[in-house]
Amino acid sequence: MADDMIGYEQLMQDALRSVVRAALQEAASPRGLPGKHHFYITFRTHAPGVIIPDHLRARYPDEMTIVLEHQFWDLEVYADRFRVILKFSGQPQPITIPLQAITRFFDPSVKFGLQFEQHVNDEARMASGDDAGHPAPRETPAAEAPSAPIASDNSVVSLDAFRKK
Repeated sequence: MADDMIGYEQLMQDALRSVVRAALQEAASPRGLPGKHHFYITFRTHAPGVIIPDHLRARYPDEMTIVLEHQFWDLEVYADRFRVILKFSGQPQPITIPLQAITRFFDPSVKFGLQFEQHVNDEARMASGDDAGHPAPRETPAAEAPSAPIASDNSVVSLDAFRKK
């Protein structure tokens, strides 16, 4: 296999995360989420840059799924992260989630979903600031994602068919 000096894996990862960022920017606009759109966003709670209350980190030590639908406030979207206020046990709590921490994104209103695979070494690279890790997006059957139902009808973007094995 030839060395990828261009870094196609990282380019694909960045492009797919830009889809998530654009959808969040749409939700953050003055008109909010259009129609019946809403998002399930699953993220790694211990990823670098994640800011959530300690009681949530204790309750969800690996991954947590949030829903942006009717009750969210002050959504701010940045180049590398987003911040939003959600209610947990009736109390508003600000949370910050880097785009790199997201493992799944799903909009059930149109059955569109993305899944980002994180390799064990990628977290160490992210923590050290080394972007050499290239986590690959992949298609996921609905049975693998009970916390955020991923469509099983080819709506999930998968680029595996184009990768060299």
